[in-house]
Amino acid sequence: MLYQIIVFAPLIGALIAGLGAPRIGEKPSMVITTVLLMLSAVLSWIAFFSVTGGDGGTTVELFRWMDVGGFKANWSLKIDSLTAVMLVVVNTVSALVHLYSWGYMEEDPSKPRFFAYLSLFTFAMLMLVTADNFIQMFFGWEGVGLASYLLIGFWYKKPSANDAAIKAFITNRVGDVGLALGVMTIFLVFGSVNFETVFTAIKTNQDGVRDLVLPFLGMEFNAIELIAFLLFVGAMGKSAQFILHVWLPDAMEGPTPVSALIHAATMVTAGVFLVCRAYPIYEFAPTTAAFVAVLGGFTAFFAATVGLVQNDIKRVIAYSTCSQLGYMFFAAGLGAYNAAMFHLFTHAFFKALLFLGAGSVIHALHHQQDMRKMGGIWKVIPVTYIVMIIGTLAITGVGIPGTGNFGFAGFASKDLIIESAYDAGHAGVTAGAFAFWAGIVAALMTSFYSWRLIFMTFHGKHRGPKKYLDQAHESPLVMTIPLILLAIGAAFAGFFFYKSFAYNAHDFWGHALPMGHAEYGDGNLYAAAGGDVAKDSGGHHDYPLWVLWAPFIVSALGFVMAWFTYIYNNGTEKRIASEGGPIYKFLLNKWYIDELYNATIVRGTKWLGDVFWKIGDIKIIDRFGPNGVAAAAMAGAKRLSKIQSGYLYHYAFIMLIGVAAIIGLVLRSIGG
Repeated sequence: MLYQIIVFAPLIGALIAGLGAPRIGEKPSMVITTVLLMLSAVLSWIAFFSVTGGDGGTTVELFRWMDVGGFKANWSLKIDSLTAVMLVVVNTVSALVHLYSWGYMEEDPSKPRFFAYLSLFTFAMLMLVTADNFIQMFFGWEGVGLASYLLIGFWYKKPSANDAAIKAFITNRVGDVGLALGVMTIFLVFGSVNFETVFTAIKTNQDGVRDLVLPFLGMEFNAIELIAFLLFVGAMGKSAQFILHVWLPDAMEGPTPVSALIHAATMVTAGVFLVCRAYPIYEFAPTTAAFVAVLGGFTAFFAATVGLVQNDIKRVIAYSTCSQLGYMFFAAGLGAYNAAMFHLFTHAFFKALLFLGAGSVIHALHHQQDMRKMGGIWKVIPVTYIVMIIGTLAITGVGIPGTGNFGFAGFASKDLIIESAYDAGHAGVTAGAFAFWAGIVAALMTSFYSWRLIFMTFHGKHRGPKKYLDQAHESPLVMTIPLILLAIGAAFAGFFFYKSFAYNAHDFWGHALPMGHAEYGDGNLYAAAGGDVAKDSGGHHDYPLWVLWAPFIVSALGFVMAWFTYIYNNGTEKRIASEGGPIYKFLLNKWYIDELYNATIVRGTKWLGDVFWKIGDIKIIDRFGPNGVAAAAMAGAKRLSKIQSGYLYHYAFIMLIGVAAIIGLVLRSIGG
């Protein structure tokens, strides 16, 4: 019953709060959802240590879900190390967000609905990560999309919130088309959607499946490459990779706890989880794997450039999320699945911390989100300031190079990714070399915009209304306790879990992830280049000193640049006054990607819709179809109605005409 409770407790809370709030009241709804999430979180940690400590996991079959001909899919809970990590991430962050929301949403009149949405989202995410087949995963995938739509548009009376919710929903549907096609192709090729059946067939090359060629869009592709690419299209949408990233920054229109839960620690990591769960597919799809690595590296770079100039505190952190997801994807694309999952794990702590810390700042400054109108508040909200510093140290990867884990959480996981990329590049993998340098440059920019946020928000003179500064105060305990707990994770998660995730791979991961190139497919980028990505019990590689120190040096350089730009000699005011120029505007407008979409896809779609509506529907279908028939019937009826004059002699005359016509026909027939 352990795993059933972990998964279904949030659903029970969502149903009680969503349907029973009018009867049981506001506070009981909040208490029930929060307590049930905390129960799931505690049990998730128990399951985590049990599974990763040698238990090996299990599969709990709930019931037969679909059984149509040869198509079978059970509703089961697949529990292994990969699932256990995600259970901890999802339920821990969700429980703390529930608790934090007691303070942040205190004045909102729709708290039961908000808490019901939070719990519903958590249940959908748990369905995704515990799936043992692609159909159940797709169910959780779509459930997360629905719940995120509801949460982003929670303040539905704000037009911007509605627009952001619709934008997120539609963008994710684009990606989900790829995912759905990928699942269909999997069933076409393997006759099953069960993970074990599909992955075993690929590993053993059952019926020569690795060499199978399929037609798609008028061309022919290797079946495994096609499946891998289609699945990744879905991952691009959910995890906000370049091209399909446009929804994530706008999703900040939702309440800040939503940003921390959905767009920092859980939903956006679903794509990374998918690639890692389906690693046997990507092992034998080297072209797609290289594409994943290159796009991930480019996303890390692109999002970091945009984060340099954003002024909304939540949007800075949102673009940071895009960038960090890029790190995870290029690690997974290069076959460093353990490194990708490690960064996913640590990122959950420090990114949720930064979002909730930003929410504490917004709460203190009367809902102000523009950093240009902040400043000088570190003494007013010292707890928030300290935990935000810890989160910044974590995301910028502060630690002692060469030690592996002696530093903040982001140091351990991000450096492992960068080292893995260097391994691949050094072994001759072009995508690895590109990802390595993209990761280094992104680390420099990450440090700059992260410390820029700290300096503009907490230091210097206050640039907003003085009355808001005078009224500002530290957040209540119900908000600061989650911040402190997340700060502990951001400080120590890398130190305590580094060896488990990175080096004791056989003991920790079991069969959930590959353990060395002996288990890699011949097409894997590392195996093809003779590399060894898992770096299991064999220990560290001997890296050149410059590789070990490069992330630390660029992070330190980013700090110095931010300090000089925004602190030295009244820097913030000078920088704000000097904002402008083509490069600044280019980055501020997010490389004009939204404008490009509006000028092409959006405008083109509207034009096409108008053609189908105004010409196809109104002028053709309606005119000659229902409206045309109705108009003809009405015109005929009007003419016939003129015969109905009400005069007897008119009717007699018509009758005589009718009799004459009949007689004429009879005589004609006789004469013939």
